[in-house]
Amino acid sequence: MSEREPPSNEPTPPSTEYWPPNWHYAAGLPAAAGEYRQSAEDFQVEEQFDFAPEGQGEHWWLWLEKRGLTTPDLARLLARAVDIPVRDVGYSGLKDRNAVTRQWFSLALPGREPPADWDAGLAERGVTCLEAVRHPRKLKRGVHRANRFHLRISGEAAVSDATRERWDRLVSGGVPNYFGPQRFGPEGRNLHRARQLLARGWRKRQDPQGLLLSTARSYLFNAVLSARVADGTWCVPQPGDVLNLEGTASRFASATVDQDLLTRAEAGDLHPTGPLWGDGRLESDAQVAERETAIATDFAELSEGLVQAGVRHDRRPLRLRLKDADWTPQGDSVWLSFTLPRGAFATSVLRELFRHSTLI
Repeated sequence: MSEREPPSNEPTPPSTEYWPPNWHYAAGLPAAAGEYRQSAEDFQVEEQFDFAPEGQGEHWWLWLEKRGLTTPDLARLLARAVDIPVRDVGYSGLKDRNAVTRQWFSLALPGREPPADWDAGLAERGVTCLEAVRHPRKLKRGVHRANRFHLRISGEAAVSDATRERWDRLVSGGVPNYFGPQRFGPEGRNLHRARQLLARGWRKRQDPQGLLLSTARSYLFNAVLSARVADGTWCVPQPGDVLNLEGTASRFASATVDQDLLTRAEAGDLHPTGPLWGDGRLESDAQVAERETAIATDFAELSEGLVQAGVRHDRRPLRLRLKDADWTPQGDSVWLSFTLPRGAFATSVLRELFRHSTLI
């Protein structure tokens, strides 16, 4: 996943009070250092959907491979290429700039075909059209099911037995579902902007895409998750937890914990959740709710600002499962392949494997 920093005319200093964070690791700080994303080809991402375009309709869907562009950057290029407003370009997820990414875009073209030279110059910008097909509806945000990653790591981590052991443990037991560093911006600058905006009172015109609200919620979620990683309860149900069924959006509250719930959690069938802070009922109960509330109180300018902004409370699983995971050595490097659900961060997997300055 990728996030863009909101525009600013003045450089914003990093937040030193909240940043850098000290979020805990499931198996302790990795001993080995490593490198990743040394070229765009080292970080490959492909969206996965549960449906395919129908072949007819008012919207032209393009399956595109890109390099060196953010998703919104490419949306603007496409809008200019076919002479439509950028609001008529649809996409599901935000993808990184420094990567090879494949994702669908939709363009509203009712009753007409695109210009014959619509793709002129796109190749020079690192864009390749792999497929074009019609569909009745615009592509909406967040409708893809998952992302498939293919990543190359190098350095000490790639040849370390300890890194391979950590990988096997992550594949079998899961990964803390932290929001990745992209969400917070370089040196936590998005977080600093979020604090400033919430202190003044959030206004949509100052955060039209809601990125700063998302940044604040993500920080609070990570703080709760870190506390539960520290005491080992991030993947073990506790009385008062709200539990998520693996692979679904379904969740249920559990006032008590019996052996059946513990067995299902150990098998990866269900996961404790943490709060995406906002207005509304917390959902959790007992000591779980007390802890979540205490952490929100520690960061009151964020939690209270989110409530005042009117964002609705939600939940997110604390644990992340890797699907179809593979470890393939190649010389002095290793290729990692795995699938993550929509909204999960590959960098949260990598931070558990090796040390790198960007993997906070």
